[in-house]
Amino acid sequence: MPNRQTFFILDGLDIQKEINEITSFNNLELLAHQVVEGFISGLHKSPFHGFSAEFAEHKIYNQGESTKHIDWKLFAKTDKLYTKRYEEETNLRCHIIIDNSSSMHYPSLKQFTINSLNKIAFSALASAAIMNLLKRQRDAVGLSIYSHEYEYYVNEKGSERHHQMLLGKLNDMLLDAHENKGTKTFTFLHEIADKIKRRSMIFLFTDMFQSDAEAERLFEALQHLKYNKHEVILFHTFDMEKEIEFNFSNRPKRFVDVETGEHINLYAENIKDNYEEAVSNYFSELKIRCGQYRIKYVPVDINGNFSTILTTYLIERQKFV
Repeated sequence: MPNRQTFFILDGLDIQKEINEITSFNNLELLAHQVVEGFISGLHKSPFHGFSAEFAEHKIYNQGESTKHIDWKLFAKTDKLYTKRYEEETNLRCHIIIDNSSSMHYPSLKQFTINSLNKIAFSALASAAIMNLLKRQRDAVGLSIYSHEYEYYVNEKGSERHHQMLLGKLNDMLLDAHENKGTKTFTFLHEIADKIKRRSMIFLFTDMFQSDAEAERLFEALQHLKYNKHEVILFHTFDMEKEIEFNFSNRPKRFVDVETGEHINLYAENIKDNYEEAVSNYFSELKIRCGQYRIKYVPVDINGNFSTILTTYLIERQKFV
């Protein structure tokens, strides 16, 4: 992708005025709960049949293990073998990292709802949904937020007070749109890797916009996380219609790089084919590189639902524990 830059379209809009009018979710916790409940209700047709509040106290039985703790009542309900898990076994640690640079606030929205999200709002709600599952399973969660600076860090805890504090921070993040501010993700990943001492599952939400020169340094930072024996899941967030398919009306438009302020005037149709090819090649490269470093790469369209996020969490959690 040329220069890997994200653009706003300007049609006589005052971007800063639009940013100032943005409001956060009315109730992020309730929305996250609805997302998770909707997801769980559909699991009866999936490999996770039987997931419920009971899941916190059970794990899938593996052949060769002792049958002493098999829950036969749950087997009768789910037709799958689970063993009872003792509380100390459920203490998984998870750390969520969110890129809060200017490009993550695309597209510009005044109000967020479950059906109207930009990249940062999608990341916030997805994170809150993961936190909801972690809470049900009595697991600990920490949070890091970065943009042009390291904005926030808190280590992993499992208390209700901690959970509410993180929800509040996610909501605040939506209002903290930085105009013309990029980021050097690799710098903050190194810092985070040094802070997280105990083995954890790490979820990174980012749109992966950085210069070609910084790409190698980003993967070095991701390797740093892996070196510390953490499991790293990269949620690559994007707007499929605009950022990937480049679907804009064919009339003159000014495209502005939201992280540098640079702009270009053009007809979208004139570069659409070349743009799509560059993006496709970039995505393929990301997937290959992540595979080489054993990083779980998950491309996520912010206009889709959250099932990909939550299914990935459940699969990776089973592997982790």
